[in-house]
Amino acid sequence: MRNLALVWVLAVVAVALLAAGDGKPPVSTFTDKRDGKVYRKIAIGSQTWMAENLNYAAKGSKCYNNKAENCAQYGRLYDWETALTACPAGTHLPTDEEWTTLVDYAGGKNKAGTKLKSSTGWKSDEEVPAGTNDYGFSALPGGFGFGDGDFYEDGYFGFWWSATENTAYGTTKGRNIHYYNEAVGDKYYIKTYLFSVRCVVDNEKERRK
Repeated sequence: MRNLALVWVLAVVAVALLAAGDGKPPVSTFTDKRDGKVYRKIAIGSQTWMAENLNYAAKGSKCYNNKAENCAQYGRLYDWETALTACPAGTHLPTDEEWTTLVDYAGGKNKAGTKLKSSTGWKSDEEVPAGTNDYGFSALPGGFGFGDGDFYEDGYFGFWWSATENTAYGTTKGRNIHYYNEAVGDKYYIKTYLFSVRCVVDNEKERRK
C-alpha cells in the first residue's frame, strides 16, 4: 500500500509539472510606467531578461520600414546613444559581459542562437535547425536600419546592442543571430545603426552598493 501511495503521489506531481508548461522557465511580467506597456520577463540562469524586444518610443527610435505593425512584432529599433537610456526603471542595456553570460548558459556562441531563437518568425534554411526557444528568450529577426531611413533583413537577422563600447574607434559591441546558422555572433558596430534592444533586470546586490 505504501508503494502504491508513493506511485500515486509521483503521478500527481508529474501531471502537475506537465500542466505547468513546456519545460521552459516560468514567465512573469512587468509594466513600463512611462507608457503602460507590459513586457514578459524570464529568468535564465543567474539573470532575468526581457522575453521580448523593447518597444518604447524614445526620440529617434523607429519601427522597421516605419510601419507600426513591425514595432508590434519586433519592437523598435534604436541607435546606440538612445539605446543606452531607453530601458525601463529597474532594468538596463546589458553589457557585452552580460550577453556572454547568457550565451554561455545557452550552450556557447556556436549553438546558442538555435536555443534562443523563437520557434516561429524566422526564414528557414533546410540545413539549419529551426529555433527551439529552450529558455523562453524568443529572439526574433527584427532586422536593422540606418540613420538615413533604410531598413534591411527582417525575417533573416536579429541585431541587439550592448552597453560596451570601443572608445578608441567610436564603435559599440553588438550581438547578432542569423537564420542560416546556429550561432550568436558578436561584433563592433557603428553607433548610428538602428538595432533592437533587450533589457536585463538590474542586479539587486549591485544596486545596494
